[in-house]
Amino acid sequence: MRLTQSMCTIAECAPGGDGPATARPRLVKIAVVGGSGVGKTALVVRFLTRRFIGDYERNAGNLYSRHIQIDGEMLAIQVQDTPGVQIHKHSLDCNEQLNRCIRWADALVIVFSITDYKSFELLSHLYHHVRQLHPGNMVPVVIVANKADLLHIKEVEPQQGLQMANMLGCTFYEVSVSENYNNVFNAFHLLCKEVSKQQITSTPERRRTSLIPRPKSPNMQDLKRRFKQALSAKVRTVTSV
Repeated sequence: MRLTQSMCTIAECAPGGDGPATARPRLVKIAVVGGSGVGKTALVVRFLTRRFIGDYERNAGNLYSRHIQIDGEMLAIQVQDTPGVQIHKHSLDCNEQLNRCIRWADALVIVFSITDYKSFELLSHLYHHVRQLHPGNMVPVVIVANKADLLHIKEVEPQQGLQMANMLGCTFYEVSVSENYNNVFNAFHLLCKEVSKQQITSTPERRRTSLIPRPKSPNMQDLKRRFKQALSAKVRTVTSV
């Protein structure tokens, strides 16, 4: 399976030294947060590669990158996958690694699963935590309800997610990462547009400080290994049947 055509590190796909410095794409950094098992990794990989594989190893918090064209401009997109969040004694259990990822991000995707009401309950807590870590900065946030295809085991109605998003002032998308790419793309596309608008109007000082620090480095070999393991598991299942 060849992934490098669709997804690579910034160093691999950035313009070479032959062109002018102004040709370097604008950098947009997006963090994906939510409860455990809601499909954050599948969402990120679906956006970056258009592929879906349902089985992944435990999320280690990897940073993935690609180039994408938004309204005629080429952008360098970095998407930070994060470990699942839980509520502990009525407050979020967020470690410093997750807090660094949130502070680093220009925009965030908060994901919950319609099959897990507890992940829905995390929404408002995560949203307000994001605002605490970005004081005075209205970082764009999109709320994504995943697993829309699993209606037979749903615990959250679509209207509940929409009402929560409206209350928090966020755009809402209901998606099935396994069955439909379009809404997945639309959610990230919207954030890229919002961040690009903010960067155009921001000061040079803001743009410079946004580049540091960065979380865990991209690891293409790790992603390829995950795909191979998931595919091998599927093959073994078919063979056993």
